[in-house]
Order: sequence, then C-alpha cells, then structure tokens
Amino acid sequence: MSDKLAGHFSEILSILGEDVTRGGLVDTPTRAAKAIQFLTDGYHKSIEEVVNGAIFEADTDEMVVVQDIEYYSLCEHHMLPFIGRCHIAYLPQGKVLGLSKFARIVDMYARRLQIQEGLTKQIANAVQKVTGAAGVGVIMEGKHMCMMMRGVQKQSSSMTTSVMLGSFRESNATRNEFLRLIGK
Repeated sequence: MSDKLAGHFSEILSILGEDVTRGGLVDTPTRAAKAIQFLTDGYHKSIEEVVNGAIFEADTDEMVVVQDIEYYSLCEHHMLPFIGRCHIAYLPQGKVLGLSKFARIVDMYARRLQIQEGLTKQIANAVQKVTGAAGVGVIMEGKHMCMMMRGVQKQSSSMTTSVMLGSFRESNATRNEFLRLIGK
C-alpha cells in the first residue's frame, strides 16, 4: 500500500506543477505515504486490541476523570488537521480501565478521517462499552486547520463538543461535577 500511496503523492505533486525529481522532493512521496498511513492507523485497530484486557475489578463508584489528553486528527472534508484536548469522565460500576487506555482509545479514533462531533461520540461509546460504567462524559476542544488555513481563516476559532451518557446525561449534579473538575 505504501508504494501505491507514494505513487499517488508523486502524481499530486506533478499536477501541482512541482518537479518531483528536484532534491527537496525526491523522497517526499514516500515520506507523505508513511505519514498518512501513520495518521490514519486507527482504521487498523479495534477497541479490544487497544484495551488489551486492562479492565480491573475495583470497589469504587466515584467519578474518575482523565483530562487534557491531546489528540491529532484529520477532518474528513478537507483532510486537514484538527488538534486539541479530550477530557473523559466515567462512573465505575465495579470495573475500572487502565489509565493509559484512555489515551489509546482517543488515539485510535482520532487517527481516522472524521469530524470532531463523531470523534467525541465514538470515544464516549467505547468507554461505555468497555467499562459498563453508570455514566460517561466526554468533552473535546479542537482547533481546525480547515477553518484557520483556508476558507474563513479565523485563527482564534475553536470548537467544543460533548457527549454525555447515562448518569452524566440524566443528572445535572453529575454533569456539573465533571465540568467543575475540568475547569469548565
């Protein structure tokens, strides 16, 4: 697949009017192919592979919050980056998820072409599925290059999305505790 992608990148550069044989561009199609494969490797992972059995029995039902998980993704409309931070909270019901798995879940879904709204929902549903939590809350903040580099070119713009499941959706107190804990 890498050679085929490199060929397509070479063709794109040629169509743009570049000389793909000049020094600075000779290896660019190969590097670009490797980069796009890395940036979209979430297609080749499953939630089971990412969690890898790191679900542990725990005698707690208090809120767990993991915040400021940085992410990098590509929008499905322009294939330009959007980057930001993800905050995840859940109310365990006898099971907790290994801490690093939250970042791995975020990365798995972020490394696919999509929109931030869908990314937020995918992460919330995945955490709910693997933990069986009483509730899950996910808030994502993002800066979108498709809005900053092209189109309206608004450099200070950002987007916030949220998905609240279970207790986070049903209880204002639970939702407000999450928002307070992450400083929102």
